[in-house]
Amino acid sequence: MDTQDNAALRGVRIADFSRVLAGPYATMLLADLGADVIKVERPGGGDETRAWHPPADEDGTSTYFLSVNRNKRSVVLDLATGAGRERARALVAECDVLVENFRPGTMGRLGLGPDELLARHPGLVYCSISGFGTGAGAAIPGYDLLVQAVGGLMSVTGEADGEPTKAGVALVDVITGLHACLGILAALRHRDATGEGQRVEVNLLGSLLSAMVNQASAFAVAGTVPGRLGNAHPSIAPYETFPTADRPIALAVGNDRQFAALATTLGAPGLATDPRFRTNADRVAHRAALRDLLGGLLGGAGADHWAAVLLAAGVPAGPVNTLDEAFAHAGGLGLPGIVDVPGETAHGRPSRQVAHPIALSRTPARYRLPPPSLGRHTAEVLSDPHPWSTR
Repeated sequence: MDTQDNAALRGVRIADFSRVLAGPYATMLLADLGADVIKVERPGGGDETRAWHPPADEDGTSTYFLSVNRNKRSVVLDLATGAGRERARALVAECDVLVENFRPGTMGRLGLGPDELLARHPGLVYCSISGFGTGAGAAIPGYDLLVQAVGGLMSVTGEADGEPTKAGVALVDVITGLHACLGILAALRHRDATGEGQRVEVNLLGSLLSAMVNQASAFAVAGTVPGRLGNAHPSIAPYETFPTADRPIALAVGNDRQFAALATTLGAPGLATDPRFRTNADRVAHRAALRDLLGGLLGGAGADHWAAVLLAAGVPAGPVNTLDEAFAHAGGLGLPGIVDVPGETAHGRPSRQVAHPIALSRTPARYRLPPPSLGRHTAEVLSDPHPWSTR
């Protein structure tokens, strides 16, 4: 068995009671860095995302589930029974971290709440993920689409004269998972220094409001309620997509020097000295006129041509890629995109996974296990919860 001698989180064991996305994404990232994550699932179906298909792999497993559950061991426990809850408590006793995203109060009713478990295990880091916190919003279901709507993200996403639009991925869940990771690591640092565990709480709405950054600050500081600008930016121009002879291109011009280089490369150097466009503030004020002029100039060639010549001139630019093109682009830049995770799968081949995004020079992410079949490790874990432990 791999002992993970050079893993950053070597020896950290996590009882993962979470499912769907925010929690599983957080625990997968921690597992990639060496934590031994034991995924606790309900009998019969396990994590709901196992059934969220199409698409699916050759075994019929949802690609949604596969996206956030590698490097984990799956244990089936029926928390509706006394025996199941007792086994869960025994498992937690062998762990450093517990992660859960049940509706607030559920774990307490199961005898697995933070007060009870922290009293038994003072060094435990207990991470709870909710949709809207544990107060007045505790009963509101925490679905990503709902939070994008009520949290304001949809109000600033989409065309100005179109409908409010959600992001094309469950972005709030992903951001909340990252916040959960940060909180867990901070709590582990404190625990290692003092021996004291603590509760970590993150919620989808709070995570989204934090992630709205400049848009949220516009309201908090200036009282400005931002609206939809399509692909344009409220404070920078040109910073949006433009049509070309074949497909759209994104221009991310962040300063006057870049704008001058853009104008020269497009054969219209006078744009940089035009009083309407001389400074960024000028360009924002006259965004519509600038958009029309740039659109006309860019229509003379395709997006790949313009991306090449503009990047060579120091202008941030790139075509709007499809996902297959995005992975090819990453590969062309020498960046990891897709990795093959070894291990036993029903079809006998490695599991194709998206690479871990963090590069560590001494303790890199490692890919030890493919996403597990339901309950695959129940007997193994219940007989010995931590065969990877090196402590």
